[in-house]
Amino acid sequence: MSSPVLDQVRSVKVKLGLLVAISVTVASVLAAVGATGSVPVWLSVPVTVALALGVTQLLAVGMTSPLREMTAAARVMARGDYSGRVTATSSDEVGELARAFNRMAEDLAAVDRQRRELVANVSHELRTPLAALCAVLENLVDGVAEPDPVTLRTALDQAERLTALASDLLDLARVDAGETQLSTTQVPVLELLERAVAEAEVSGREVGYDVRVLPPGLTVPADLARLHQLVANLLDNASRHSPTGAVVRITAQGNATGWRLEVADEGPGIPIADRDRVFERFGTLGEAEGGGGTGLGLAIARWVTELHGGTIHFVEPEPRSTGARVRVELPHHPVHKKVQEPVMTKPADSPPPTAPIAPTPPAAAAVARAPESGLDMLFGSFWPDARVPGKVRAVLYCLAVGLLAGIILPFRDLGIGTFVLLVAAGGVILRFSVNRRSRFTQACAVLCLLLASTVAVRDAEWIAILCLFAGGAVCMAALVNGRTLPAFVLAGIAWPLAGLRGLPWLGRSLQAVTGLKASAAALRTVVLSVLGVLVFGLLFASADAVFAKWAGAIVPDLEFDSFVLRAFLTVAVGGVVLAATYLGLNPPKVEPAAGTVRPVARRYEWLAPVLLVVAVFVVFLAAQVTASFGGHAYLKRITGLTYAEYVHQGFGQLTVATALTLLVVWAAARKAPRTTAADVAWLRGSLGLLCVLTLVVVASALYRMHVYQEAYGFTQLRLLVDVFEGWLGLLVLGVMVAGLTLRANWLPRAALLSGAGLLFLLGAINPDAWIAQHNVDRYADTGKVDWPFLQGLSDDAVPVLNKLPADAAGCALKGHDVSDDDWLEWNLGRHRAQSILKTVPKDGVCPGRTS
Repeated sequence: MSSPVLDQVRSVKVKLGLLVAISVTVASVLAAVGATGSVPVWLSVPVTVALALGVTQLLAVGMTSPLREMTAAARVMARGDYSGRVTATSSDEVGELARAFNRMAEDLAAVDRQRRELVANVSHELRTPLAALCAVLENLVDGVAEPDPVTLRTALDQAERLTALASDLLDLARVDAGETQLSTTQVPVLELLERAVAEAEVSGREVGYDVRVLPPGLTVPADLARLHQLVANLLDNASRHSPTGAVVRITAQGNATGWRLEVADEGPGIPIADRDRVFERFGTLGEAEGGGGTGLGLAIARWVTELHGGTIHFVEPEPRSTGARVRVELPHHPVHKKVQEPVMTKPADSPPPTAPIAPTPPAAAAVARAPESGLDMLFGSFWPDARVPGKVRAVLYCLAVGLLAGIILPFRDLGIGTFVLLVAAGGVILRFSVNRRSRFTQACAVLCLLLASTVAVRDAEWIAILCLFAGGAVCMAALVNGRTLPAFVLAGIAWPLAGLRGLPWLGRSLQAVTGLKASAAALRTVVLSVLGVLVFGLLFASADAVFAKWAGAIVPDLEFDSFVLRAFLTVAVGGVVLAATYLGLNPPKVEPAAGTVRPVARRYEWLAPVLLVVAVFVVFLAAQVTASFGGHAYLKRITGLTYAEYVHQGFGQLTVATALTLLVVWAAARKAPRTTAADVAWLRGSLGLLCVLTLVVVASALYRMHVYQEAYGFTQLRLLVDVFEGWLGLLVLGVMVAGLTLRANWLPRAALLSGAGLLFLLGAINPDAWIAQHNVDRYADTGKVDWPFLQGLSDDAVPVLNKLPADAAGCALKGHDVSDDDWLEWNLGRHRAQSILKTVPKDGVCPGRTS
């Protein structure tokens, strides 16, 4: 897609200067508008950069596309295909080079076509009379036929036909602009057909011929030589594709407007989709009914027919018949047309066009439309463009999601409006994903929906944000249909890169808008609809206070700062959804190439490190048992730590050790040989023992965290690491199952889905309420609690904190206020807390001591 403005500039240097100036201006204006509208930096910077890059891409593509097209066309030309052309619309040096390239390619193509088509036509035209002449002479030499006048006349006819054909071919070589003169005489049709059949019979093909002419004395005005050429080609084609013993039927019949010639055979016939292509030179079927020949016989037949002002085409065979049936319609008085000669093309010395080149053949058009762009070279085989067709609907849907985000998100807390936005975005992405029918993708879609629902159910932003990040990771894995951990990582990286990789697809989508027949009507409908809603909405809002209140709940505030923020959010969210949509339409090749893993030569090379790790685990567990049976006094005497300090000290290290154990198991399983039963037994035994010890370590880590929380209180971070450690234990169980079956290809997907599922379950149990309940229970048992921490919990914990004594409840609820949410901010956690906060005084004195 080129820029009409820059196409008029006659200098590449000036174009580059304008390009830089426009991009800098766009970026500066957007940055200034964002700063004036108080748009956060984290939002304004990426949107500004993205839009500036988009403007640069749109303006620069027309400058570089001719060079890429020339590169692609030159590569094809080096292989002998001269059909490639370059789109040349600009007036600068690159445009002049492109037009010169097109002229050169046109000249080379003309010379090459003349050479190839002359050889092919000469071979085709000389083949039939030569075969007939050879057959007659062989019969004479072998004594099969006597040299009577009839036989000699047939041989002489073939020799004369050879002479006439050679003369015709020389005439054709001198034809200018493909025009040939007709020599019209009255031709007896029956005599013409019988003579053509006699020549066809000497070719030796074992078929019969049935000639019918109505009326028998039918004569028509035509060029005898050309008409004979037409009939001979049709008979040659029909006899070649007829089975042995079949009959070729030739029918000629006069009518009010002219006369009709039909040739029908009993061969396999021609599919309806190919009936037009068989008349093309060097057609894909060669000759009719599936191959053979040079592909010129029917092309010459069509040329002769059109010279006489007639038509030729294949029709359905007679009822209860098979084969091909070609029909020629010729007028009573031939109308000499200027027909493109099947042998010749435009002379090489014709003046080349200076305007943009006319449409090229399909192969050439493919070369011209699909050059290797800079993005293709950048992403290479990892992410080919695949010429994904432009989808206007996808762009419009993503824009609608962006507009919805601009209406819902600003100045609102997470709630049902955010959930609706997430569902709309996910629906658009899934709608255009090529993997949407995959069971894994469908399972991920359901899990993403569950994770998104937390924003409408829980007021705790920390769990809602974690669920949203987990949903994004699951969504990306689903779009690429990944199966391995590297695939999941690459999918996450590909999401932001899709904004760059998808620029050519976005350009094709925007170009497709101009091809929509109903685009003008649709645009007019939208404009009139919006205008009608605005006019009548403003009138009714000014006339009725209730209507104005309802409208205010739906229509966002459009002050300048608000408008700028909403505009930036529209572009950002719409762009993110559009990038994910392209990722689903054209996912990259994220799965690593299947390489051959070479196991170690000797068993001890992998077994010794694993057994040493097992020994370390055994010693560690022995220390754990000693500390447990020795009691607090023993622990204090040996380490100088209290038991709570002791268990807190090692939790993080145990979590890391669990994760590293999974890495050790993976490496050992890859390098261990499995050629004998003993190899498999050692693999299962050693890694199974290591996994069992790892489960004991997981249990120890969870117990340590439980003791620490009982001593120092429960928090969100401590609960989250508990869940993470439990997830690692679940992965260890999965590894043990994979070790028993020696099949682990299901494990990465199971790990992803189980991790995201655990986050959803964590949100489902209402974590802030759970934490508040345990801290309340601890306060009841010990009298110790961290009041500032309780005051910082979300509204999800309000029903639990309200169970405290009046003064304590008033203290714990000091950080909670009655909110004035609209329906788009509705949230189950906040909704349940509102009735309590309206009745509980929040000026109580915090009792007890903080701990």
